[in-house]
Amino acid sequence: MHDTVDLEDRGLPAVFVSTIEFVDAAEAQAKALGTEASAVYVEHPIQDRTDEEMQAIADEAVQAIVSKLVSA
Repeated sequence: MHDTVDLEDRGLPAVFVSTIEFVDAAEAQAKALGTEASAVYVEHPIQDRTDEEMQAIADEAVQAIVSKLVSA
């Protein structure tokens, strides 16, 4: 998330992607950094997913990622 905040501070739109397991941790870190970083959360877990499952997760997330980038 720190890199996302750094990019946003430089005027570059940025989004970080994490699994839903880490929503609370991401919000706590954003608060500690004094920001509201743009995030897209995907299914958890992703470890041990097949290539096809990862492709499906990515396909589901891509529109949200693009939307956040272009609306920044």
